[in-house]
Amino acid sequence: MRIFWTFFWSFLLVHMLTYVVSSMTEGASYNFAQGSISAVVVTVLILIVTSIIPNEPVQKH
Repeated sequence: MRIFWTFFWSFLLVHMLTYVVSSMTEGASYNFAQGSISAVVVTVLILIVTSIIPNEPVQKH
C-alpha cells in the first residue's frame, strides 16, 4: 500500500510540475509520456532513499 500511495502522489505532483513548466516554457507543449516516465523514476528514487535511511533512533553517548 505504501508503494501505491507513493506512486499516486508522485504521479500527480510530477504531472503538475510538468504541466506548469511546459506552460511557462515558450514553444513547449505538455507531454503526458514524459510526465509518466518522470513519475516512475521519482517513485523509485523515493523508495530507494527511504530504504537507505536508518529507522532506528540515534543513541546518545
